[in-house]
Parts: sequence; C-alpha cells; structure tokens
Amino acid sequence: MPTLHSQQRSRATVAIGFVTGMLSGMAARGLDCNELLAEAGIAAGDLDDPSSRVPIRNYALLYNLAVRELEDEGFALFSAPVRTGSFEFLCRSVVSSQSLAEALDRGCRFLRLVVPDLVVTISPGLGTSELRITEARPPQNDRDDARRVFALEWILRLLHGLACWLVNRDLALNSVAFPYAEPSHAADYALIYTARSTFGSRHLAATLNSNLLELPVRRDDDALKAFLDGAPGKIVTLYRRDREMVRRVRDVVAKGFPATVSLGDVSRRLNLSSRTVERRLHEEGSSLRAIKDALRRDMALSRLRKSEQSVAQIAASLGYADTSTFFRAFTTWTGVSPTAYRSRARAGGHLPI
Repeated sequence: MPTLHSQQRSRATVAIGFVTGMLSGMAARGLDCNELLAEAGIAAGDLDDPSSRVPIRNYALLYNLAVRELEDEGFALFSAPVRTGSFEFLCRSVVSSQSLAEALDRGCRFLRLVVPDLVVTISPGLGTSELRITEARPPQNDRDDARRVFALEWILRLLHGLACWLVNRDLALNSVAFPYAEPSHAADYALIYTARSTFGSRHLAATLNSNLLELPVRRDDDALKAFLDGAPGKIVTLYRRDREMVRRVRDVVAKGFPATVSLGDVSRRLNLSSRTVERRLHEEGSSLRAIKDALRRDMALSRLRKSEQSVAQIAASLGYADTSTFFRAFTTWTGVSPTAYRSRARAGGHLPI
C-alpha cells in the first residue's frame, strides 16, 4: 500500500508506466511517438526513467493525440482497430438506462461488438457483483506484455469511470485481481483502482457491492454533451482518489462539519470564484453535494464501527434532522441499516462499502 508521502507525490500525476503502456502498441509497430510526446508536453527521455511522472492533463492530452494519430481508440492493441467515435457511441448507448445494472449490461454488450478480442461481463451477486474481463483472442502470448496489461486496464478504467459519471458519484471497487505480475508502478493502483489490488490471477476481475448496481442513472443527453468535450482522454482524469479540487473542497467541508457549508463559503476559503470551483469539481466528476454525502458516509461508517454512540446520536452529529432520514440515507449507501452494519462490524463479518 502506498505511503502518505507517495500518495502526495502522486497527486494529479501519472506514473510513466502508464505512458509506456499507452504507447506500447505503437512501439510494437515501429511507429515514432516522439512528435506525439512533444505535442503533449512530455519529454521522450522520461520513458527511460521508471520513476518519472507526468501531469495527468498531459497524459489525457497524449491519450487524445494518440487516438487521433492512429484513428484507433484502442491504441493499436487489438486485432482490429477500435474506430474513432466508439467511446461516444458507448456513452450514447448507456445514458438512457434506468439503473447502473442496465447501463453496465449494455456497455458490456457494446464492448463485445467493438473489441471482440475481449469478453466483458457483469455478474450480479447477492452481496458482491463482479466485472470480469477475459480474452477470447489473447492479444499477446506473454502475460506481462505491456500491450496486454494496458489493454485490460483500459477496458476496466473506461467502464469504471463511465459508471461513476452515470450515477454522479465515486463508486468504490472492493477489489481488483489483475492477470499479470505486479508492475513497477503498482503503488498508483490504490489511487486509480483500489488499495486491494492483487496480481497473478487467471482473469481480470473487479468486485463491487451489488447494491450499487441499483443506483439510478442521473445523467441525460445534455450532460453527455459536456462530458464528451475532451473525450475520450478526459475519462482518465476522473474518479481518482488524488483529485485536487475534490480533496481541497472536502478539507474545507470537513473542517466546518457538521455546519452547513455553501459553495460561496468554500470559494471564499479557497480564494477562487464559485464558478471556478464548480467547474473544476465537475471536471473531476464530483460536486459539493456529492462531497458532503461522501463525507457523511465515511464518518457514519467509522463511528458505527469504532464508537459506542447510539444511531440517533450519530445521526444528529452528522447533521440529520431526524434518525429516519439517516436510516434511509445509510441504507442507500450500503444496502443495510445502520444497526445491521454495526452488528456485522462487531461480529467481524463482511462489511458493505
């Protein structure tokens, strides 16, 4: 697990391993990537230094430049190109879904059409559901080939980022098993995927709480137009645990908690305009309301596990006017009531979220 120092060093940057992975298909074809790197503001020499990092915005720019150059949103990693516009049509195919479960099912079926080398499935379970990526036609024979590693992670990142955007909240992955050896930049996986990342499995399998699949899709066609501005590279900047503006706003909200903090209050504390704060939160896939809800959720989970406060006392300390409202919110977050969650925690059982 990365240390606090390494997480701070990683804020808003990407390990060079993700850059070399993105360019691995081009390199295997003997294509010169230097012009693309220069246009994206990334020094070609950094590719030879495993400790190098690049700003995430430069990485997103390189993503779009490579797609444009190749006319392939799959970065020349598969047996057939993923034609430009595929990401847009993936988004359009899922945005009208009623629930996240329906959206992921549509997304998996769409990806099987445009990326036949891989088979993407979502398997709902009683408490935990699994997103699995298997290989119908392995792109490379070497399990640890950079092209194979990036191809599998590209699909996972695409679906997870899109799922978070659709329901307008950060969806925690309980675990991810990656089917290759642990890469040198594995410390970043806690920021991008989950701290519970393991390596050497047979297939790529990501798990999440089944109750999350019941979340309603909260986006519409108008929101999609804004989302597609800067796509598909934009997806890599969203829903990371090191998102700068989300972190700064969360700090302000936490310091004033449980008092109500408005967007104006936050903006004044950060010496920024309300429009700037709102725009940057939107770019990072969040909002002031989402941050407040996430903070309440985290504090509620912690207090139920670690304190002897009654549920009513916890509800009041989190700013809820009555206990029943807290019960409804908590059940939406976790799929169980606060009392059931506390009972599981004390019994050492599986804890949702």
